Amino acid sequence: MSQETVVQTRSLSKVYRDFWGRQKVRALKALDLEVYKGEVFGLLGPNGSGKTTTIKLLLGLLFPTSGEALIFGKNSTDVAKNERLGYLPEESYLYRFLNAEETLDFYARLFDMPPETRQERVDSLIKQVGLDRARKRQLQEYSKGMTRRIGLAQALINNPELILLDEPTSGLDPIGTREMKDMILRLKADGKTVIMCSHLLADVQDVCDRIAILHQGELKELGRVDELLTVADVTQIRAKSLSEDCKNELREVISRHNGEVLEMDNPTTTLEELFLSIVRDSEARPGRRAPSPSETTPEPANDG
Repeated sequence: MSQETVVQTRSLSKVYRDFWGRQKVRALKALDLEVYKGEVFGLLGPNGSGKTTTIKLLLGLLFPTSGEALIFGKNSTDVAKNERLGYLPEESYLYRFLNAEETLDFYARLFDMPPETRQERVDSLIKQVGLDRARKRQLQEYSKGMTRRIGLAQALINNPELILLDEPTSGLDPIGTREMKDMILRLKADGKTVIMCSHLLADVQDVCDRIAILHQGELKELGRVDELLTVADVTQIRAKSLSEDCKNELREVISRHNGEVLEMDNPTTTLEELFLSIVRDSEARPGRRAPSPSETTPEPANDG
C-alpha cells in the first residue's frame, strides 16, 4: 500500500429533503476520509449509517449538499473518472435472459473494447470468478452466489484501478462468502484499490487494511484494523504441551509481578474455519463422515 491518495472526501455531507425542500434525513455529516492506492478500505456501520450514500456520492450518482469528494484528484461528478472505476451494487441489476458471456460482452462494448480484447477479457473474468461451467446458462438460472460472482466480473470488465463494493457478501452462504473475500484479497494483490461497505464485522476484519466506522451519518472511528482490535493492556501467551504444574507456576509468576490471569485455556478455531474444513473434507472424500473434533484439530484462530 502506497501513500498515493486515490479517494479523498472533505467535509462531505448529504441531506435528503422532502417535496417542499424541508430537511428529511441527514444521511452524511462532514465526512473526512482518505483512501490510498493498493489498500482495501472498509466502510463499516449498521443499516442507515450512511455507507451506501457515501458510495453513491463517490460514484457521482448523488450530488453532495456540501463538501466535496475527489477521485484520482478530480471531482466525483466528473464522468471521465468512470473509465477507471468498477462498481458492484448491493443488488445487481442484470439482464436475466443473457448468459455470462453475453452479459460481460455487453458491458465490455460500453467501454469500446476491440473484439479480440473483449473476448479475452470475458473469458478471463469468467474463469476468475469461478463460473466457467455456467458460462452458457441464462442468469435467471443462477443462484444468489453465482449472481454476485457475475456481478463482480461485470464490475471488473474494464480492468478498473478502483473498485467499490456495496455489501459484496450479502445473501451468500459461508462458502460463497469465503470465496468472495478471497477474490477481494486477490484484487489487492494485483495492486487494485478496493472500497467495500458492510455491516458484517467478520467480513471487514478478514480483508480490510483500514476501516471507517459510521453511525447515523457521522464518522466515529478511523484506523488500521489490527491497531483498532489490539487490546493494549492485555498480553497473550500461546504455548502447547504444558503440564498443570507449569500452568500453576505461570500463574504464580504473573501474580508475583502484580498481574492478573484473565484466561488460560485451549484455543478455539472459528465456526467459519470449522464449517469450511468439513465441507472441503466431504468434497475430497465423498460418502465419508467428516472427522470429529477429537480426531482432528482445526488450526487455531489468529487472535492477534
